[in-house]
Amino acid sequence: MLLGAHVGTSDGLGEAVRQGRALGCESIQIFSKSPQMWVGPAVKPESAAEFREAVRATPALATAVHHGYLLNLASPKAFMLKRSRTAFADEIARAELLGVDGLIFHPGAHLGSGVEAGLRQIADSVTQAIEAFPEGRVRLLLENAAGQGTTLGSTFEQLQSVLHSVDRPDRVGVALDTCHLFASGIDFRTDEGYGELCDRVDSVLGRSNVRAFHLNDAKAELGSHLDRHENIGQGQIGRDGFRPLVNDPRWATVPGYLETPLDDEGYARYATDLGTLRSLVEGPASPRSAGAKPSRGPSAGRTLK
Repeated sequence: MLLGAHVGTSDGLGEAVRQGRALGCESIQIFSKSPQMWVGPAVKPESAAEFREAVRATPALATAVHHGYLLNLASPKAFMLKRSRTAFADEIARAELLGVDGLIFHPGAHLGSGVEAGLRQIADSVTQAIEAFPEGRVRLLLENAAGQGTTLGSTFEQLQSVLHSVDRPDRVGVALDTCHLFASGIDFRTDEGYGELCDRVDSVLGRSNVRAFHLNDAKAELGSHLDRHENIGQGQIGRDGFRPLVNDPRWATVPGYLETPLDDEGYARYATDLGTLRSLVEGPASPRSAGAKPSRGPSAGRTLK
């Protein structure tokens, strides 16, 4: 697995790549604007060029933009759906300008309209977005949900429903969040449980559709449906829960992005979590794990933007 983290861009897009490199990241995820904004300032062409050049200077670095938190492509409310679709198209344009591999987004919540209606709205929203960017290169990745409230995407069947409804399989995929998997009731902490998870991925989603992971431990109990991230080895999943995942050759070229909590030490917490994950890897060390220098980065009180 290409181990990395979500890195803030407050010091500049190019600097985000350099900070990731200093941490020893093999993959970096960013917000292209504040996650609490519908529309952000335009990405300056020179900033995008700096980002792309910094990525090119780091061989085999996987990259992703994570969509903001306001998006709801399943909304039954016409105004909210239109606003979400406009924001989605804007985020795709930003991701294309940056040249990232994937745009990861939360599918949304049906808000009482029902699961089937909500899934149709998501599929229609994604289809419209792809039609607006027919030559686009960024893959749109639905993130699995923890299953709280009326959120959609907490089951593989729901994710599959959207994937199969989009007539451009080359443009879509899935990002699996380990905390969300656990919160939704999937226990992969044992060899047997991990094997069952992989069997379900193969039979329902299709392994090739899994294009990214979010690597987060879980504060809450199995099946809690609570999206509460914890640092690696400090939560309910535990160190050994990540061992089969980071050693599985099926995910060798798939990025895994940390979204674990930061504190006053900033990115030093990421360095610790990356070190924990790499200590679980059996065999040769990752080529960029050596010489990684922890950076203070932003403190826990700052939004990574």
